[in-house]
Amino acid sequence: MGDLPPGFRFYPTEEELVSFYLHNKLEGRRPDLNLVMDRIIPVLDIYEFNPWQLPQFAGDLSNRDPEQWFFFIPRQESEARGGRPKRLTTAGYWKATGSPGHVYSNNRTIGMKRTMVFYRGRAPNGRKTDWKMNEYKAIQGESSSSSSTAASPTLRHEFSLCRVYKKSKNTRAFDRRPLGVDEMRGHQAAAAIIQGDEATTSLQNPPMVLERPNSTESSSSEEHATNNPPQTGETSSIPMSIDTQPPSWDWDQLDWYYGGQN
Repeated sequence: MGDLPPGFRFYPTEEELVSFYLHNKLEGRRPDLNLVMDRIIPVLDIYEFNPWQLPQFAGDLSNRDPEQWFFFIPRQESEARGGRPKRLTTAGYWKATGSPGHVYSNNRTIGMKRTMVFYRGRAPNGRKTDWKMNEYKAIQGESSSSSSTAASPTLRHEFSLCRVYKKSKNTRAFDRRPLGVDEMRGHQAAAAIIQGDEATTSLQNPPMVLERPNSTESSSSEEHATNNPPQTGETSSIPMSIDTQPPSWDWDQLDWYYGGQN
């Protein structure tokens, strides 16, 4: 698994994380599968480390991923005795945010999800960071209905699965452009638009060429305009210029483009 091609990423959906990975980890019926999964998603008590130390412990498929890392978290002793899990690290703590969400498969709830944010320092004076985590827990027994009126599901706590990630400030996560490239392209695009508008304006309003008529033509035109004023409803005697040139496109090409249909 160490020689992966560039661009290959371990990017499972929430349904896959719960229905396959977490479910098989909890069941533990296939030792061969567990060995493979432990290489992909290792078992680690992440609260013994600060979040920026976790990428080095990630599995074979995500240890070089710069954005997200996955871990199985074993149940803590305090949690096994009915207490609350301790989410303190040496440099700060994880704090749950928002309401728990559901993980669905075929319109049925198969797990629960909580989002947490890492704070430096100690509560209540901790400083919020960009490190975040989604913690997933599977539901005991059969999956429940997705109806909001259903009773709160019973969760399994032997293992939970977490996705640790750092909030990206890049709006284009899959397009790693150097700083300043977007601004430069924006200026170039604006300049092109301005030049295009000027060219369009020049085509639509070509410069007028004024020709000075000779004295004979000028006097005869003035007399004709004076003696024969234009009547209402009469059409102009100026001949209309009709472009009889054939179109510039190739009909054979258009026929190919539309699949040869008439």
